[in-house]
Amino acid sequence: GPEQRLAAPAAVSAATARPFAAAAKPAKKGAQRTREEKAKGKPSPRRRPLMTKPVDDVYLTWLYRRPSYDLEQAVGMLKKFQQLDFTHPKQFVYINVFLDMALKKKKLDPFSGAVVLPHRFTDEVNKVLVFTENEQEAEIARENGADIVGGLELVKWILEGEVEADFYVAVPAIIPKLIPLRNKLKRKFPSTRRNSLGTDIPRMVQLFRECHEYAVRDECVIETRIARLDMPTEHIIANLKTVIHDICTFKPPTYDPIVQRLVVRSSTSEGLQVHLDGILPQVEKVEEKEEEEKSADDEDEAEKPVQEPVS
Repeated sequence: GPEQRLAAPAAVSAATARPFAAAAKPAKKGAQRTREEKAKGKPSPRRRPLMTKPVDDVYLTWLYRRPSYDLEQAVGMLKKFQQLDFTHPKQFVYINVFLDMALKKKKLDPFSGAVVLPHRFTDEVNKVLVFTENEQEAEIARENGADIVGGLELVKWILEGEVEADFYVAVPAIIPKLIPLRNKLKRKFPSTRRNSLGTDIPRMVQLFRECHEYAVRDECVIETRIARLDMPTEHIIANLKTVIHDICTFKPPTYDPIVQRLVVRSSTSEGLQVHLDGILPQVEKVEEKEEEEKSADDEDEAEKPVQEPVS
């Protein structure tokens, strides 16, 4: 009856039975520091030195140093990859340039540059805007291919986003009136450093209509296209050297070279690391020779006997 059901012990399922652990003791304040100190005190595991060249054609890449190639050899390999993979012959050639942005007491700010390549590989033409209030200068700008020419009236339209261009060129007389555009245009604001501020309007317009622009990303890397793969090898090499030489102008020649590593690839191929010998400009060595010659001349002057005045 009901009494028997109440008296019967309740059956506890093994699935619902759950042993509870004792409450964890709070860790001592110095315990975590001690573990961190012990971790710092332990010597870091030694990594095996990388081997230079694999013996077999099947190997673990992380055990070997990344191979480097001469520039002409690397371009030839890219052309060979295209033939073996049956990819598009007119694909773009890219370079990844890894930079050393360190100076003595600070770092170089990320920059952008524009350079005219010796061998054009695209029919694209940049849109150039010229700031001038001189009617004669405005006519010269239009004759040389400027897309937009104007004065102070353009400031409001640019701030509102109604007028945009790839490059902005100005004459020195109008610069004080363009200060409100500094935050809007940022790096594209006309400046002598970018060769976009001056009196030679035809040269500036022609430069920026046909120039190739590149910029630093991730604080120390430039990735840009330089040619098409179907171009002659010497044309690809000439374009690459032109871009590298222009990049090197952003760091004083008395410092270490700004270009640390160079990788060349096509749109569908792997990246090939390239030797920098013969690619970087030889400005530092020339200056060192000039300084040595100057110091030698100073020593010769110091060694000359001083003639006393004849009384």
